[in-house]
Amino acid sequence: MLHGMYSQLHARVAPALWRHKRVAIAVLLGAGFTIPAAHADSATLATTASNQQACYVDGLSEQMQCGSISVPENYAKPNGKQIQIHYVVMPSTKPNNKSTALLAIAGGPGQSAIENAKGFDRMLSKVRQTEDVILIDQRGTGQSNALQCVGDAFDSALAIDESLFDTRVETQKCLDELDADVTQYGSLNALKDFEAVRAHLGYQKLNLYGVSYGTRMAQLYMRHYPQSLATVTLDGVVPMQQSVLAIGNAIARAFDLLIEDCSNNELCHKQFPDLKADLDKVDAELTQAPQISLVPDPLTGEATKLTMTRSKFKGALRMALYSPATRSLIPHAIHQAANGNFQPITGLYAMSMDNVGIAMGMHASVVCGEDWQRLTPELREQTNQSYFGHEMLKTFAQSCEVWNMPAVDANFSDAIASDIPTLLLSGELDPATPPSWGELAMEKLTNAKHFVAPYATHGVAYQSCGNDLIAELVDKGSVADLDAECLSEDIRRNFYLNASTVEAIPSDDSSKPDEQTALNQ
Repeated sequence: MLHGMYSQLHARVAPALWRHKRVAIAVLLGAGFTIPAAHADSATLATTASNQQACYVDGLSEQMQCGSISVPENYAKPNGKQIQIHYVVMPSTKPNNKSTALLAIAGGPGQSAIENAKGFDRMLSKVRQTEDVILIDQRGTGQSNALQCVGDAFDSALAIDESLFDTRVETQKCLDELDADVTQYGSLNALKDFEAVRAHLGYQKLNLYGVSYGTRMAQLYMRHYPQSLATVTLDGVVPMQQSVLAIGNAIARAFDLLIEDCSNNELCHKQFPDLKADLDKVDAELTQAPQISLVPDPLTGEATKLTMTRSKFKGALRMALYSPATRSLIPHAIHQAANGNFQPITGLYAMSMDNVGIAMGMHASVVCGEDWQRLTPELREQTNQSYFGHEMLKTFAQSCEVWNMPAVDANFSDAIASDIPTLLLSGELDPATPPSWGELAMEKLTNAKHFVAPYATHGVAYQSCGNDLIAELVDKGSVADLDAECLSEDIRRNFYLNASTVEAIPSDDSSKPDEQTALNQ
């Protein structure tokens, strides 16, 4: 939900738009970490028994080991309905003793770990030199009985006006489509699945890597199965004490940092001197009414109807904050929108579409059971202060009533007390899980270090030397010698000053500058 974070996860939150293409919905999610998805071919991964078999995962050329185990959908009814939990083992590139492995846990909630195998492989390449890496499709995602409703096409997502949706009706339609007891798809049951896969594969201990919502799963692992863990890395931290619905303030903070960065950048400030005013202007206009126009479809180039709503506009910008590359496009997109051109915003909207892949039913099961029901009056009031927070509260109030998830126990939100070697990574520019959340998670961790990468957004290890730090932690089994200096490398992208260049734009139109185009970025 954060999207892993997505999610690349915005305004008219998840369930209200279930009837439309799932990635279109995710642009409106409250949160989520997302990394470029290498979608797995389900035919090559499916198994009819729990035994492993050789397989290929889309985007990777080497052979992996795939399998599944059968677990009760409801652990209180062990002889009742069974579901298959699918996993992939990415074997170490060098011989090892096979007694340990690294489990990489995806974000969302609702992302498939297997569909993100290519991204995890790139990020954890050093770890894979000595450790097997396990990817598990958490129950309700990917191939593990995904709670996903069928959706419409991308062009429908461009044309719809989200404000016309009846959230309760649409949520009920989604629920009616699912052949599952959705109350059984929260984090605690998924944790039992993870531990069952570890035991099935025969690893004595796991090194954990969790990103965004995956950090919640990792912390729960620390609480319930500490004997199974060697080290833990929490990247983009969601502390147990924090409801993810508090993300609205994190989003507002990230927008403020973006405007500040542009103001402090000579070229950006010169090109967009009134960026905050431009943003406010578009927001005010769309608050009054959507802007309807014909635009070239960003995927096909064909003329298509665009209903630019406030939620689409702010949602597309919010998703673009997740990545340094797309963040650099935001000032230009805002400025163009202020001048009546929504094509750049539509492009940002499309760029986030194919990289999220959130199973919306599982997303609702987690948020409605673990976050919605622990909102205090104080947090509710605070969350209502921001646009995204207000929209999330309004939508989940209706959708969670339909989803009818039982609330987790009150101690679910207790701080994790542990002496397991733990590395926490936060991005200063993160629009979902700000560094303050990482500090909150440190409350009772007695053997931990929290590093803040000053130029990173969401998912530090995917953007920086954080992957090297993870490999060092796994190798040494200790945080004592970990050094954050390498995280200070400036990974920001220069802001785009128009659709194709990041360089100064000459005032003489007849000149021909040596521009660095978007294709070469």
